[in-house]
Amino acid sequence: MKIFWTKEALLRLEETEKYISKDNPIAAIEFVDKLITVAETLVDNPEKGRIVPELSLENIRELLYRNYRIVYLVKKNSIDILTVFEGHQLLKKEEIVKSKN
Repeated sequence: MKIFWTKEALLRLEETEKYISKDNPIAAIEFVDKLITVAETLVDNPEKGRIVPELSLENIRELLYRNYRIVYLVKKNSIDILTVFEGHQLLKKEEIVKSKN
């Protein structure tokens, strides 16, 4: 399995890093690196995340890390990381649609 990051997901990671950097730039880098590392664990087990409750689709799943959600699409030979966001928010379906294009 190969992992691909969508533009939307990369933008969200960048926004997360900028936000945390306001208080602690080193912690921001470490946190984003950890989000990436968690996502990379999908290579060995793509279905380890739960089905996204807002969508209830078998192939769109999410991993939780601390208070963040990593939403991804399982394909036949790859995984697309669709978005990353704070867990207290609901998934915005337009982010998923935008990411899949």
